[in-house]
Amino acid sequence: MSAQQVDLAIIGSGSGNSIPDERFDAMSIAIFEEGVYGGTCLNVGCIPTKMFVYAADVADTVRSAARYGVEASVESVDWPAIVDRVFGRIDPISAGGKEYRVERCDNVTVYSSHVRFDGRDDESARYRLVTDDGDLVLARKVVVAAGSRSEIPEVIADSGVHHYTNSDVMRLPALPKRMAILGSGYIAAEFAHVFSALGVDVTVVARSGRLLRRLDDDVSERFTAVARRQWDVRLDSTLAGAIDLGDDGVRLSFTDGRHVDADALLVATGRTPNGDRLGLDTIGVELLADGRVPVDAHGRTPAPEVWALGDVSSPFQLKHVANHEQRVVQENLLLGWHADELASFDHRYVPAAVFTHPQIATVGLTEAQARETGRDIAVKVQEYGDVAYGWAMEDTTGFCKLIADRRSGELLGAHLMGPQASTVIQPVIQAMSFGLRVPDMARGQYWIHPAMPEVLENALLGLDLE
Repeated sequence: MSAQQVDLAIIGSGSGNSIPDERFDAMSIAIFEEGVYGGTCLNVGCIPTKMFVYAADVADTVRSAARYGVEASVESVDWPAIVDRVFGRIDPISAGGKEYRVERCDNVTVYSSHVRFDGRDDESARYRLVTDDGDLVLARKVVVAAGSRSEIPEVIADSGVHHYTNSDVMRLPALPKRMAILGSGYIAAEFAHVFSALGVDVTVVARSGRLLRRLDDDVSERFTAVARRQWDVRLDSTLAGAIDLGDDGVRLSFTDGRHVDADALLVATGRTPNGDRLGLDTIGVELLADGRVPVDAHGRTPAPEVWALGDVSSPFQLKHVANHEQRVVQENLLLGWHADELASFDHRYVPAAVFTHPQIATVGLTEAQARETGRDIAVKVQEYGDVAYGWAMEDTTGFCKLIADRRSGELLGAHLMGPQASTVIQPVIQAMSFGLRVPDMARGQYWIHPAMPEVLENALLGLDLE
């Protein structure tokens, strides 16, 4: 087997694909991507899902028009047109990204096959990377950016029933009449909103007693209550089995004797890092208990000159975190493994949003986490419906919850549920990142009246500080 020697190998074409810029032109580089070029976010994650979510939001808005004195209705949903709108834009971007690396980057070779480590080469001391197609690459440095995959419960995998994940559910040939969604996290919540708003009867099956249970308790409890008014939500449900019903879809049975029949089954029970598929044990890297590749604050794994970033190693399965980690690793590759002052990951204030209905956004500590620190905290919950724009929207479910240190005025956490939550929360992220205290944030700037961020202003003013 002949081998190609490279200065740098990158496993994964998501955020890892952004590493080689003009500063890397003098390096020989190999990029490995066994799936669709561009990674999860571009092809089956953040971007296409939010395009579907927007269509769902439009449908929901039309259906609620009567409450504002506007007569309107959703006459029909053209699912193929929605799919074409999304992937008619996404697919060319993916293809263009691959074409750029293959055809216009003379120093880059793209391998479209699964790859794994096979120890180190005795003669060159480079890492051996072997693909399923039989290629051998010897790399001086390696970046592991292999992402994650959908987690499939054993009972589903063993049953052999046809099921979808986020990777293929957006390309359904037609909308089913009934859909069962297995899971209680953000993927389940977002797709429940999408398919329900587009006319599908949705049943959400959750093993726990609440949806989005990892979020702040108030958010989780309130969202679960709202969700149960929108969808058929089955809580505390332990799956016992699944069978195909032929043309009639699938049947899920539970340990309490109940069952759910559906035309399509979406499995959204979490994601697993892909580190277990890479042969990392051959280079002395042992995975963490949760399957992640271990890294230090600079992105270095225990194997010299092997770096990792994104879902394969990060505790945050978020694209904006992967992009941040990519920039850190990119800088450190140029500085060198043994540089005195390497760039570091900044995971202090990582925000996240759930684009369901209603929208949710969060940053910092939950109330429970803040109390566990032993600090004297102040908590304020401000309802959307108590500010002018909330009145205009007739909002009855949205709220903003802020948590702060009572003595110092430091913001510790923010949790929003309601329209524009992912946008309204941004000033809090900025304040926390740059050390702006509650009094300065509340009164040190203008707040546009009567815009939605007034819910944040009123929450700040309502915090009981010393």
